[in-house]
Amino acid sequence: MSNSTSSNKLIYTIISVIGLIVVAFFIYYIVMPVSAEFITTYISPGVGFKSASVISFFVSIAMIVLFALAGGDGLIGEVQYMFGAFFTIFFTFWLLIAWIF
Repeated sequence: MSNSTSSNKLIYTIISVIGLIVVAFFIYYIVMPVSAEFITTYISPGVGFKSASVISFFVSIAMIVLFALAGGDGLIGEVQYMFGAFFTIFFTFWLLIAWIF
């Protein structure tokens, strides 16, 4: 009984490995060319500083509101630290978004 259970586990393991290899080849040969075409068409031009500043502004506002609400002080408490945090997050995201994208 024990011998048949271990042979069943071995068969399931071999089938799983073969299945993973088939899925990997499928992804490599089918999905990669399609995604490469999408990337070269839409992401290649990149995001300039002007677009990155708009994206960074709204992401920074959302993060500051989320941090203020999660911190327990609400939106009004510790405003002087929130202004500093906003500008730090804004400039960091602005430069990173423009640099990466």
